[in-house]
Amino acid sequence: MAETAAILAWTLQQEIPTPADVNELLVEGESAVASFKTFRDSATFTTKRLIVRDAQGITGKKIEIYSLPYSSIEMWSTENAGGLLDRDAEVELWTKAGHIKVKLTKGADIRRIDSLLGWAVLNNH
Repeated sequence: MAETAAILAWTLQQEIPTPADVNELLVEGESAVASFKTFRDSATFTTKRLIVRDAQGITGKKIEIYSLPYSSIEMWSTENAGGLLDRDAEVELWTKAGHIKVKLTKGADIRRIDSLLGWAVLNNH
């Protein structure tokens, strides 16, 4: 597959409890499954999509919300060195909207992310 430039890049840190205000974004029949801290906000895997909240600006009062339905993910890959101290893990998503890179810091478990993606995409959520 030809290399494409990512249209978006996110960094996931450690797993966190689902932020309370994410529940306001959920539709009927949708529930949060797992959330991760990002650089300035959070990313939440739900039963239907991935929601990424991105606080912007100096004060962080402006918030951009990305909603990626699992049905739009066509392929993904995960990469890591396989060691306990791996700080360079990465997930790439190829979607109907374009290519998304997700970097993981030491606190985020790449196998957990891989498992969540497999569960979500392959079970037609």
